[in-house]
Amino acid sequence: MRADIRIAWVLTRGSERREWWRISLTALGALAATAFALGAVTIAAVPGQVSIPYAHGLLDQPGQRSGVVLTLLLLLIPVLGFLGQCARIGAVHRHRRMAAMRLTGASPAQVRRIAAVESSFASLPGSVAAFVAFAALLAAVGHVPPPAAWLGFAAVVLAVPVAAALVGVFALRRVVASPLDQVRRTGSDRGRRAPFGFLLGAALSSAAGLLVILPTSIRSAAFPLLVLALVFLTGAGAIWAAGATAAFLGRRLTRGARHPAVLIAAARLAHDPWAAARTHAALLLVTVVGVGFVGIRAVLIADLRSSGPLARNMAFYTTGIDLAGAAVLVALAISLCGLAVGTAESLATRRKGLAVQAAAGVPRTVLARAALLETALPLAPALLLAGTGGAAVYLLYAGIVGTGPVPLLPLLVPLAVYAACLLAAATTLPLLRRVTHPAELRFS
Repeated sequence: MRADIRIAWVLTRGSERREWWRISLTALGALAATAFALGAVTIAAVPGQVSIPYAHGLLDQPGQRSGVVLTLLLLLIPVLGFLGQCARIGAVHRHRRMAAMRLTGASPAQVRRIAAVESSFASLPGSVAAFVAFAALLAAVGHVPPPAAWLGFAAVVLAVPVAAALVGVFALRRVVASPLDQVRRTGSDRGRRAPFGFLLGAALSSAAGLLVILPTSIRSAAFPLLVLALVFLTGAGAIWAAGATAAFLGRRLTRGARHPAVLIAAARLAHDPWAAARTHAALLLVTVVGVGFVGIRAVLIADLRSSGPLARNMAFYTTGIDLAGAAVLVALAISLCGLAVGTAESLATRRKGLAVQAAAGVPRTVLARAALLETALPLAPALLLAGTGGAAVYLLYAGIVGTGPVPLLPLLVPLAVYAACLLAAATTLPLLRRVTHPAELRFS
């Protein structure tokens, strides 16, 4: 392992100029993860009941601070997914180095470890920069954390690069580099797990139906657990739907497509149908949470305004709700960045084939449409399922609260997310000019 770390350090120092954008993205993800974790440590270190002149008293009580800490920790999930995408694109972008290491005797597992350790080295500057900025912010506001908090800060700064390496190992677990300058992914057929998902979904739907007819006290106690189960089950189902749809459309459209862009996209989906599921995983979970949050926010605010005593302190409640909404937006932005990185990784992986297609006369506009279709086709049914799960969450909450008409605005959230996903995928299209350059034919 020591030799792997030394090789990773040498490769990081010797990175080419075109590889620094990948290192910058990894450092940016590490900066975000460190900032969220440092904020959670700072808030968790505040003892007892205090008076904090921020957020309209939302941070004064220990129970309320625990909710804020939990929200910050949940934001680490899309950030870690983003770091995993950066690790993938880093490994594939340097596939010639990986092939050279295989020729010198390195095993596939060793190559994956080296690529993962490179992610930790790239993330270390980001975590250190986040700590410096956070310490400056604490000094500016005049807050002096206790000594235990500073130990937590040091642990976070060191833990983020380690977590980046572990996420990189997990993300690259199916990446195989051959000595013949090829990179591929291997995996099992995940479609066999579908019956278990359907059974679990049926059980959860039955539990939701029983929850509606139970007494109010039991419903209020079981509602958080059911919401958590609905979010994760719907997210898992949406991820499975993305992969299954990609496999189905890839097979069908490959046989009957008439437009060249559709044919290229279908061939890509049929070749690796679960690439969409890997890329869209965090995004689909955020969509479920986003739809549910927008609906619950509308129902909750309507309920607060209809109650006299609580309506007098609306700023306290709206501040907490808006902070939760800001967390959802931040998670969505990070997930969209992960989608863009995943699309760039797909183009970088296939740059030999794309260069051959461009040299054979395929217009770059056709390749650009095919790249967008690879995102649009499997994502549409997955977002539909994610929106359905989020709608089930807030409809269940509206049934428990028993307020007036149910809001329909949250149903537009999946459409907005779908448009944002297409825009995020479109930001990587300028990369086509580089990957279709005739110089890539020298390595095909």
